[in-house]
Amino acid sequence: MGKAGPGSPLPALSHPPPFSRGLSWVPCRLCFQLWALILSFSREVRHMEGNSPKGREFISLTPVANGLENMGAELLESLEEGRTPGDDSSRAEGGDIWTEANPEPLSGRRSLQPALRARRFCREHTQLFRWICTGLLCTGAQTALAAGRHGGRWCSQSRKNGVPLAHVSGQVARAFAAFLLVAGLLDFQRALALFVLTGVVLAFLAHSLLKRLLGPKLPRCFKPLGHCRLNVWFERTLALAAFLGLVSWLVLDTSQRPEQLVSFAGICVFICLLFACSKHHRTVSWRTVAWGLGLQFALGLFVIRTEPGFIAFQWMGNQIQIFLSYTDVGSSFVFGEAMVKGVFAFQVLPIVIFFSCVMSVLYYVGLMQWVIQKASWVMQATMGTMATETLSVAGNIFVSQTEAPLLIRPYLADMTRSEIHAVMTGGYATIAGSLLGAYISFGIDAASLIAASVMAAPCALALSKLVYPEVEESKFRSLEGVKLTGGDAQNLLEAASSGAAVSVKLVANIGANLIAFLALLAFVNAALSWLGAMVGVQELSFQLICSYVLRPVAFLMGVTWEDCPVVAELLGIKLFLNEFVAYQGLSQYKQRRLAGVEEWVGTKKQWISVRAEILTTFALCGFANFSSIGIMLGGLTSMAPQRKSDFSRIVLRALCTGTCVSLVNACVAGILYVPRGAEVDCTSLLNTTVSSSSFEVYQCCCEAFRSTSAEVSRGALDTCCRFYNHTTCA
Repeated sequence: MGKAGPGSPLPALSHPPPFSRGLSWVPCRLCFQLWALILSFSREVRHMEGNSPKGREFISLTPVANGLENMGAELLESLEEGRTPGDDSSRAEGGDIWTEANPEPLSGRRSLQPALRARRFCREHTQLFRWICTGLLCTGAQTALAAGRHGGRWCSQSRKNGVPLAHVSGQVARAFAAFLLVAGLLDFQRALALFVLTGVVLAFLAHSLLKRLLGPKLPRCFKPLGHCRLNVWFERTLALAAFLGLVSWLVLDTSQRPEQLVSFAGICVFICLLFACSKHHRTVSWRTVAWGLGLQFALGLFVIRTEPGFIAFQWMGNQIQIFLSYTDVGSSFVFGEAMVKGVFAFQVLPIVIFFSCVMSVLYYVGLMQWVIQKASWVMQATMGTMATETLSVAGNIFVSQTEAPLLIRPYLADMTRSEIHAVMTGGYATIAGSLLGAYISFGIDAASLIAASVMAAPCALALSKLVYPEVEESKFRSLEGVKLTGGDAQNLLEAASSGAAVSVKLVANIGANLIAFLALLAFVNAALSWLGAMVGVQELSFQLICSYVLRPVAFLMGVTWEDCPVVAELLGIKLFLNEFVAYQGLSQYKQRRLAGVEEWVGTKKQWISVRAEILTTFALCGFANFSSIGIMLGGLTSMAPQRKSDFSRIVLRALCTGTCVSLVNACVAGILYVPRGAEVDCTSLLNTTVSSSSFEVYQCCCEAFRSTSAEVSRGALDTCCRFYNHTTCA
């Protein structure tokens, strides 16, 4: 190894790692060489300028250009021969890469502009390059040290297959660490959501490491009180403190927004109704109920109220929307661009195929199993539920009501009735990830959909144990005896193909149900209208009946009374038809609001408030409808035919519980919801040229029409009169 001298272009490494030991050192070494090259180039240019007062006129960069053009080839040759790019041998063969002077004048083909631009770039980003290289070197050293200590244990299986697992994981860890470092240095606010998600993953990895190292000693660290009576008093004191904190927070927070108290009263009413319908009143585990509702409230508080949580879920929603937009490429190729933009079936249903394909790939690589296991561990550790039911409910966050039980299919025959009830309730209280993409394509708020599905999981377990408490002895108290599989696919391509093929049945089912239910709804409305006309009740319809029957339910959610008829109508459609039709109706109301349509046309309300939209999004997020009874029974019976009678007795109770889970979810959102976004400057908006109406224009025009002061200019009123009819315009 040569030493760096005054004329050497690159500083030599004192103890460089040999390239023959594997490729895990190559990216780190390349980054170091690149950094040294940049520093050397900048130093040489400054040195040349200092020696010659007219350096820019007489310095020839022909060798420099040749060196830059041949740098990639020389680097590859040096790697193949086991030499570093800074060796003396390489310099002896090819000469110095940089020369300080050249008596020949500049040729016409060579120009100084690339070198000047490179020099300017180096000077502007010197500190950033230093941070990048430092981060890469530090993470590489840590990963190498960990691989040296635990390499035998990590790679015992990978060596049999010939896959360098430690090298691959080290490269991935270094690359992600460098990416995270650069993202945080460039714009920390933009990368805050990524930092939050990374922190959650690192927390679970740290727990897995502690569990592997400490083993049975870890649970003792969380149980410092050895006496049973002291533990009971400790839990009661903690529960009392949490209750007093919640009451104090409600008193302080609702002083500015009293409508939040209505949502809190709604939670109390729904819980009392479920307790009245409980199968075994005396055996209810209030610890499970309290922890489940507490986790739901904590998740909602993090997502809706805190800035990091709100940004993280907004970021996730935006990324999912961008991700789903790639479906248009395949849909346009198959159906044509005009069909994709104008036909509902070709615009929405292909999203289900694409999302199902991605979920199948994630299952094959094991990512979904890891996420489900960690989510179920959190709920089981706090709520004290059984392993199989917790895994199924956690799986319902991502997959449908019939796919989640497949995770626990070998254990379904031995589960208790209470556990089966929890599995059914979890299926009814959540939606599938594939349909999540379809609802987002409707224009429904993506962050609210994701938050609703995540918050529903602990609430489903809590209310399920309230309605059907455990009175039998379960065989599945620990997650260690329950194993999750990655499917039957043999490779990544087969997993993607099978995921797309399986979704074809789901797409056909959605299309058939939409055709059947919408046609049936039109027929029922026509029959009701005919019957209502006979007794003098005009425009009697199914939606009108639901708007009256379910209006108190909508009010208990925290919806204002004037929006209750519309929300109650959507709740009835979701319960008696399906949530797909209900979300489509909600999207139409939202589109009218965003377009600036007048709020009332006669006696018909055209749109609802933003708060009502958010609460309705939470309330509709679930498969709890009568059409799903057959789907649930058919799916579970095919997995465990011997339990068919138990499934039939439990399914209706689980349907009611799943419906209440969605309503309680909406009540929690009603307690925590606060308006976000800056207020619109109506004066500047209306005094500018407005080409089309919008929700902001409508709000400003309503204020202008109500205002009696002279602050509203005539031009602003003329702008409003172009879009809306008012007595002021006459």
